[in-house]
Amino acid sequence: MPENIHSFLGTEIALQFGSATDFNKVSEIRLRTDKPMILQMGKHEQVFDYRPSANDMRETIERISQYSFYAFEQELAMGYITLPGGHRVGVAGQVVIENNAVKGWRHISGLNIRVAHSIKGCADEVLPHILNRTSFPYTIAHTMIISPPGFGKTTLLRDIVRQISDSEKLTVGLADERSEVAGCFHGIAQNDVGIRTDVIDGCPKALAMVMLLRAMSPNVIAVDELGGEQDAHAVDAVINAGVKLLCTVHGNDFNDAMANPALKPVLGRAVFERFIVLNAPGKIAGVYNGSGHHVT
Repeated sequence: MPENIHSFLGTEIALQFGSATDFNKVSEIRLRTDKPMILQMGKHEQVFDYRPSANDMRETIERISQYSFYAFEQELAMGYITLPGGHRVGVAGQVVIENNAVKGWRHISGLNIRVAHSIKGCADEVLPHILNRTSFPYTIAHTMIISPPGFGKTTLLRDIVRQISDSEKLTVGLADERSEVAGCFHGIAQNDVGIRTDVIDGCPKALAMVMLLRAMSPNVIAVDELGGEQDAHAVDAVINAGVKLLCTVHGNDFNDAMANPALKPVLGRAVFERFIVLNAPGKIAGVYNGSGHHVT
């Protein structure tokens, strides 16, 4: 387990994990009060006999919030806390509602620690199919990455952003609404997203995309998990400004994404030039052109 993750766990929980498994392969740590602890490793899981008590959970939450729970109120209102290193902790339990919005948490009974894994080089296979080196400065095709949850689309997006920022010298504006791509902590990216990448963190993606477009003069705007009416309007603004778009969406395959009603306002414009489909964790099923024809 990455050392900085281990230090945020309650004492007894950390002891129970010990060296029982290869933590470098862990993608999620699931903790629920009085329920068995579970480590998620891709499609596989390891279930432990130990059941965290309310005190175990309280100690873990205190460590995660660095003994200043209220300092993370804004993040917690969105259901998570971001840790140094880009790891994200989702929370579940009893919320306090005020004016139809989450004001805070009365009881937290579930934690999902999503372990950030930056896999440098995972975009090597697809970059030749989305890069356009026929002109200078180099640019990329409008690209959509499609996969079910947990198959690595965010990891792939992160490495594409890093490589086009560093190697291709493109200025990238990253709209990171849920702090999953750059993994910002106190506004500073914990994951390597390149030296020419500007990040707006924790802001609704549609608003962040427009802000980046207006203020940061990007060559490319990248966004994770595109969808929704407001996102479609922001995409229009990006396209009309001549800026390239790099995004991810949920879907089992190419046809599944095409049939998603939330994406129709975006896909109806037929602006995307490349689609990358993942069919297993870290496995690229294929790259398709804007007409849906397989190119690799």
